[in-house]
This record gives sequence, structure tokens and C-alpha cells, in this order.
Amino acid sequence: MRPSIQGMIFDLDGTLIDSLQDIASAMNRTLRAFGYPEHDLASYRYFVGDGIRKLVERSIPESERGDDLIDRVLADYQQDYRDHWRDVTQPYPGIPEMLDGMIRRGLPMAVFSNKPHDLTRQCVEALLEPWPFDPVEGQKPDVPRKPDPAGAMAIAAQWKMNPETIAFVGDTATDMLTATGAGMFALGVTWGFRTESELRENGADLICHQPAEILAAVDVVDRRG
Repeated sequence: MRPSIQGMIFDLDGTLIDSLQDIASAMNRTLRAFGYPEHDLASYRYFVGDGIRKLVERSIPESERGDDLIDRVLADYQQDYRDHWRDVTQPYPGIPEMLDGMIRRGLPMAVFSNKPHDLTRQCVEALLEPWPFDPVEGQKPDVPRKPDPAGAMAIAAQWKMNPETIAFVGDTATDMLTATGAGMFALGVTWGFRTESELRENGADLICHQPAEILAAVDVVDRRG
């Protein structure tokens, strides 16, 4: 029987905050400046999730994907996104109430994202300031990006918790693979960037369709534990 949930690690984009429009708009402006075709919002659901460099690589034409060009497009995109990341980005509906419920349950919470570390912290501090996430981790040169489980396991070690007692919450295959690789409870959410079938096919232990269901899921696992 699985141990009860004692801690929660959340992905950021597509899980806690609805950031896709600002990501897509910044990338499309950058592509336009370089004379490349733009993409619709639905395409960006599959471009994001594996780090900012991979986003740029997937966005530019396949025939143009040399390292030098990627570096130049990446630099321009980063500047544009830093200037516009909060144009429309907000927490998803129901996220504040769900996080309040986590506080009432006394569960420690962390954020682990493939977004650059400084931007991850900036987003959390600006949009999720009322809730005590610790640690808040984005992509850093010395930590492999998800789905490598090293970053998630480092959070478990910081908390001095068995990974089996931690739920990892995310909206993509990358998150589910991170969770399963770390031996954590893989909790997939469907309001983000990817489909329920992708989450299930990549190891989700449970699927939630509304933020309130995360609280119910934690309570059920606790009762089973």
C-alpha cells in the first residue's frame, strides 16, 4: 500500500500558471523579426515543456536549425519574453483555492520547472507570492532538466522525505516521466498544455481535471496510506 502524501512538487507553466499565450506571442514576434513563419497557439502546446532552447529549436524551420542561429533567436526571444511575460499570464482558475487547501493540510510545496531559473522565481514571486513554495527551482546549468529526476530527488533530499511520499504534479509527459523516474506519485492535470492520453501513456498514477481534484486526490491517498 502506497505511503500517504507528505509533500507536493508542482510544475509551473501549464500546471499552476496559464502562460502559453505570452510564450507564443513572444516567440511569434521573434520569428517575425527573423523573417520566419509564425505558429498558432495550439502548436506551442507541443513546442514547450523541454526547456527554452528546445522551444526555439522547434519554432524555427527545420532547415535553419543550426546552433549559431538558435543562439541568436534564443537571445532575442528571451529579451522579448522578459519584457512581456506578464501581459496576460495568470494562475489558472481554482489554483489559489487549491493552494490554500494545501496550506490547511500542512503540506510543504515546491516548484520545479524547465523554465530558466530566474524567470521561474520571478513568476512565482509575482503571481504566487501568498503561498510558501520552498524551494523554487527552474532550469540551471548544474541541474539536468526534466525528465531527468535528479532535480526532483534533490528536493526530496532537502525535505528529508522518502520520494514515495511526494506527489509530483504536472501537465506533460516530461512531468510524468520525472515523477516516475524519481519514484514519486505522478499526478497529471488536463487543464494545461497536453492531453490526458499523453499523461496516462507516460505513467500518470492519477489524472485531475480541476484543481480542486488535487486536494481530493491527496486526501484519498492519505486514507489509503
